[in-house]
Amino acid sequence: MNPGRREYSDQPAIRSVTRCSIIVFAACLAGCVRFESQPISPANNAAQLEARRLDDPGLKKFLERSLAHDLETWPPKTWDFTTLTLAAFYFNPSLDVARAQWSATQAGVRTAGGRPNPTLNLTPGYDFSAASGVSPWIPFFSVDVPVETAGKRGRRIAKAKHLSESARLNIATVAWHVRRNVRGSLLDSTVADRRAALLENQMRVQEQMVKLLEQRLAVGAISQPDLTAARIALNKTRLDLGDAHSKRAEARARLAEALGVGSSALEDAELSPEFADRSAAELTSAEARRVALQGRSDVLSALGDYAAAEAELQLQIAKQYPDVHLSPGYQYDQGDNKWTLGIVLELPVLNQNQGPIAEARARRDEAAARFTELQAKVIGEIDRAGAAYRATRAQLATTDALLAAAQQQQQSAEAQLKAGAADPLDRVMAEFELGVAALTKLDRQTTLQQSLGELEDALQQPIDSAGRTSSTASLLNTAQNPPERSAK
Repeated sequence: MNPGRREYSDQPAIRSVTRCSIIVFAACLAGCVRFESQPISPANNAAQLEARRLDDPGLKKFLERSLAHDLETWPPKTWDFTTLTLAAFYFNPSLDVARAQWSATQAGVRTAGGRPNPTLNLTPGYDFSAASGVSPWIPFFSVDVPVETAGKRGRRIAKAKHLSESARLNIATVAWHVRRNVRGSLLDSTVADRRAALLENQMRVQEQMVKLLEQRLAVGAISQPDLTAARIALNKTRLDLGDAHSKRAEARARLAEALGVGSSALEDAELSPEFADRSAAELTSAEARRVALQGRSDVLSALGDYAAAEAELQLQIAKQYPDVHLSPGYQYDQGDNKWTLGIVLELPVLNQNQGPIAEARARRDEAAARFTELQAKVIGEIDRAGAAYRATRAQLATTDALLAAAQQQQQSAEAQLKAGAADPLDRVMAEFELGVAALTKLDRQTTLQQSLGELEDALQQPIDSAGRTSSTASLLNTAQNPPERSAK
């Protein structure tokens, strides 16, 4: 018998090594995450959406935390633009999507930082010609340990972090869209209410005018076409009033959609827009323009996309350098213990990763072009909104003068009527002209508020009724935190 070889008594050692390998493998499997099904029921989900109300206790907590003070009454007697915007941040599903996308990119950072696992290779062998008294088993165990080179892991992490930051900033961009929709719908609803009130008064005046003209027609003081024209104007006012009521209902429905609730949630809500006629000198300054071109959330997000593309290019360049695989192994060869150490290195002879490098470089160029395109778009938005705002301000000054003249004319006609120097039709005509001037001013005020909203959106700098610009960072901080909604 060969004295250098062991007898069958070595087989327990083999079984022990195998058993330990199985135990280690089972322990690794025990730490794995298991799948948990979370099915979505369209009916239940729709019922939850329909059940959303502005008196939600979770919304109250969200408003108090965002406004940094307690609310004395709940729900508030009136909902202004600020509280409605916060309600939209609480309910609107678009922000939920943006938050979920950011969460996915945060997980992507963890994925990028993962290190490759070693692999275990088990190769059992059996020698049918083994000598008597010698173990015929010749098992082989080897471990492959990959070693990344050239900082590839750091490049992957850098790319993932840039994408995560871009997704985080996208929340602010979505929040701006939500805020714009709330502002536009609230403005439309308010204008429709005010227009309806003015048209109702105008219709009352025109009805008086028609009666007076009918009296004059009866005595032959006017011709039939004069009365017909007045009746046509009255019917047109009735149609305009119906259109104002229709637009009010439509604006309320769009406001509910912007908030992320059903239309029924706004049925008893009293809206207070508080759109003051204020100067926007801060928004039209050169500093505000510079801040927008460098600090808008979508601009910063585009910068993040460019940085991610550049990190991808660096990663593909690093992949020119092959990784190293260390493969230590052990073999029990019929009583002999044999140890090996293998080193596997890919030879970059036929492929030096030039294709992926060219693709990554092209994607970086595309990201740079998209960034330039976005800044050019921002410049155009600022210029258009600023020009519209300034032009509307000038028109509003002219409208104010027309309204003042109409008021003076109405007061003069009223005084002349009392003095017996004018007839009732003159007073009614003056009151009608005053109503026309009031409607014209409402149109100009509406256009001014629309242009002001467009200017705020172009600069991404909201301004409150006191004339103070709010911080975009504050908007992002408010919107990016997932709200704790009340369970239904």
